Amino acid sequence: MATAKKWSDYSPQQKSRAIVSVAIQLVLAGLAWSDLAKRPADDVNGPKPVWAIVIMVNFIGPVAYFLFGRRRD
Repeated sequence: MATAKKWSDYSPQQKSRAIVSVAIQLVLAGLAWSDLAKRPADDVNGPKPVWAIVIMVNFIGPVAYFLFGRRRD
């Protein structure tokens, strides 16, 4: 059975990639939640609470919200 790696086991390059990935994820999610909160329910495809949960799913959630969750005229 494999044991989990500790943070200290990762190379500096791996640590940098992990930090950048987390930062991008947090920014995308923050932007998506902010947009969702400000956008009227009539301008959202589907229920807003569902999109709030979807946004929590890695990079896919915020990207899906921006592509499919907002109505465009």
